[in-house]
Amino acid sequence: MPELPEVETVRRGLEQKLNKFIIKKVEVCKDSTVSFPANKEEFIIGLRNSLIYKWDRRGKYLIAQLKKVQNENVQFYLENSQNNGFLVVHLRMTGYFKFIENSTHPCKHTRIRFFDKNNNELRYIDVRSFGQMWWINKDLSLNKIIKGLGSLGPEPFSKEFDANYLKKVISKRTKSIKAILLDQTIVAGIGNIYADESLYSAGISPFREARTINKNELIKLKESIVTVLKKSIGSGGTTFSDFRDLEGENGNFGLQTNVYRRTGKECRKCGNLIEKRKITGRSTHWCPKCQK
Repeated sequence: MPELPEVETVRRGLEQKLNKFIIKKVEVCKDSTVSFPANKEEFIIGLRNSLIYKWDRRGKYLIAQLKKVQNENVQFYLENSQNNGFLVVHLRMTGYFKFIENSTHPCKHTRIRFFDKNNNELRYIDVRSFGQMWWINKDLSLNKIIKGLGSLGPEPFSKEFDANYLKKVISKRTKSIKAILLDQTIVAGIGNIYADESLYSAGISPFREARTINKNELIKLKESIVTVLKKSIGSGGTTFSDFRDLEGENGNFGLQTNVYRRTGKECRKCGNLIEKRKITGRSTHWCPKCQK
């Protein structure tokens, strides 16, 4: 599943490519991709004549701010258009966007298509069809409609996410620190790859009970999380997931991982062999010598 760096890479690509993109037509190829409103026609009608004004990210959710456009004069719609709510997207396992100039016939995995007046297309493709989209009217609350969005913990790059916060939320928890990092209500956006890489960088065993980790270790863990995520964003995400950016490319971070999917290979620090074991059903990679 795309994690924070992949979703952030997509957000940046959408923001750059869809400058002043006004949705003139929407084609829903698979009804189940639309999670809200329940009636797909309401989704289609609600999005028509919407300027995609700005793209944000919260955890693994993409959030487009929309403005209703009546007049397509550039200066007029920027100054006088009204709020038209939000288009929210969760890519899940295999979802990705593709921007196509002069629209072509869609592939069989195309789920939703957005067109502008020039027939440029923003196409949402999803092989496994787990991805979701919501059009949230301006009078409704995103957090109430999308429960997962409302329950997210702080962003790793936010001021709220620091060693004091981590100490507070894990002080009595007997779960493994790896399981804690995967809990989206504790910290938003971290998944399997970046949990493994961050713990390796911090020198902390993924199997440690969260409550046993001291303040200095938490300071290092917080710094490792931020460093690993920033490095991956700079590399355009990972090659290991089904993630694709707007140009159809996957990321380069997979070429640089220290433990993830390096089972049986030598640790880059100590030469010990990287091991793999499952934690709460997730494959976990670590170096037994470097991580304590």
